Amino acid sequence: MRSRAFIGRRIILLALSLCAIAVLPSPLTALAQPTASAQQALVIKTEAEKKVKQLPAGPWYWLIESFPTLAAAQGAEGPTSLSAQVADKGWLFTLGAKGQPTHGGTKVAEVGPVATFSAPEYLLRINSAGGPPGSKTPVHMHPGFETFYVLSGEFTLRTADGVSHVEASRFMTGHAPDTAMQVSSTGAGDLSALVLFVVDGTKPFSSPAKLE
Repeated sequence: MRSRAFIGRRIILLALSLCAIAVLPSPLTALAQPTASAQQALVIKTEAEKKVKQLPAGPWYWLIESFPTLAAAQGAEGPTSLSAQVADKGWLFTLGAKGQPTHGGTKVAEVGPVATFSAPEYLLRINSAGGPPGSKTPVHMHPGFETFYVLSGEFTLRTADGVSHVEASRFMTGHAPDTAMQVSSTGAGDLSALVLFVVDGTKPFSSPAKLE
């Protein structure tokens, strides 16, 4: 027959085990609680792009027009135009000289100037960027120029030169090619922005970078 001391030790060990189980969270509970340091990435989506060999004489400006449908915007495309559907609306983006006429849509903005540069081939691209306050991109750079038009929220651009903010219905022209930058959503509500690129089409579109 086991001694009372042995039985007592078993009871104590069992009680300690039950206490530990009660204190530790279940695996599912631990997974459901994100850490405070988790960083949400800004969502970037390519909406349209094309490569062209030649561009008009500069400086360049992006003419942004809205259309009732994407099909209507596509029907108005020219050699340096891109069409896309963003936020349930058709858009036409045309790179050209300042003061160019519209193509049948409603003029939203004329964004520029975009400094000219030489390349064997140019890539024109339209991205959409969005996310809740605090979301951001990694630090990166592009072999050309990007221009930003904000639909809603607040857009923030950080470079070695400082920090710039853009609110809804406003635009900002980018920096020189191969400038290290980080983009983030900093407003009270979710960010929705259009990013218009003209870059060297023979080079990688985006590369990791560091802010000095």
